Amino acid sequence: MTPTAHHYRYTDLHAAGEPVRIVTDGAPPLVGDTLLEKRRDAMTRHDRVRRHLMLEPRGHADMYGVWPTAADHPDCALAVLFMHNEGYSTMCGHATVALGRWVIDTGLVTPTPPVTHFNLQCPCGPVAVRVETPADGPIGAVSFDSVPVFAGPLAQTLTLPGHGAVSVDIAYGGAYYAVVPARRLGLDLADSPTESLVQAGRGIIQAGRAQLTIRHPDAADLGFLYGCIITDGRLPGESPASRNLCIFGGGQVDRSATGSGIAARLALGHRQGLIGPGEAWDVAGLSGVAFRGVIREVDADGHLIVTVTGTGHYSGSGRFEVEADDPLPDGFEMPARLADPGG
Repeated sequence: MTPTAHHYRYTDLHAAGEPVRIVTDGAPPLVGDTLLEKRRDAMTRHDRVRRHLMLEPRGHADMYGVWPTAADHPDCALAVLFMHNEGYSTMCGHATVALGRWVIDTGLVTPTPPVTHFNLQCPCGPVAVRVETPADGPIGAVSFDSVPVFAGPLAQTLTLPGHGAVSVDIAYGGAYYAVVPARRLGLDLADSPTESLVQAGRGIIQAGRAQLTIRHPDAADLGFLYGCIITDGRLPGESPASRNLCIFGGGQVDRSATGSGIAARLALGHRQGLIGPGEAWDVAGLSGVAFRGVIREVDADGHLIVTVTGTGHYSGSGRFEVEADDPLPDGFEMPARLADPGG
């Protein structure tokens, strides 16, 4: 029998169709006094964990994962790193929704019917989570309150191959997104081929990272363009529901509406004077299953706390192995083109 170099246990869930792979055993301890320091440790010394579980052959180009770790924030029950095909997200709404259910089911937090409250430490900061936990029924919806989110800078012009000059709005929902209606790209969210929308979103991310300078006011680790949200053009306050397509990380396609993306879109809507506290907005992504976003509060600086609500569902669990003689020990990404095997 070939010896095993690494092994992991995991639990898989999804929220609105977007996968969440939670590492339950096999990941090494992370070093650092803060979660951002642990994130750096994962990136520099232990990135094989992400590659083993997110990339092929155990994952795929659109896999998403959670690496639980001990919280350094005194009021948080748990801290987590979020991982994907390119690296480590600073915030993830759909994963937080799935974690809300998992945390209760595993006993990390004791339920207090009818609603259980706990705080989850994310790289962008702690978020308050509420889980419907009836005394005589299954776990229901999960809600979380975002970190302070905000709009800006707005109307940024990017030069995009195949599209020319395109104006995008930048907004922070726990991560920075470029938000653009599909019509500005000469596309239609409902009628254009999905691949055309995805390629345009990937082009915006690439152009935005090259052409824009983004700085977070509090933490340099958070100051980068994470993704692009292509919308159907519907605006909060003007329409009760919307749909969007989010592309993030290394061109990954979100099946959900993206929880942090909804927070970013509501921050834009509030800046435009379209929606205020207490008003709900349902947003669906690729799967068609919506999350609900509500502006919870607005501070004097115009920063918002947004509540996002959804449901998480289990899809599996198991054990992965990486054998010592595996020719692909760190996983691999689908190549853009096949190289000549004799070249």
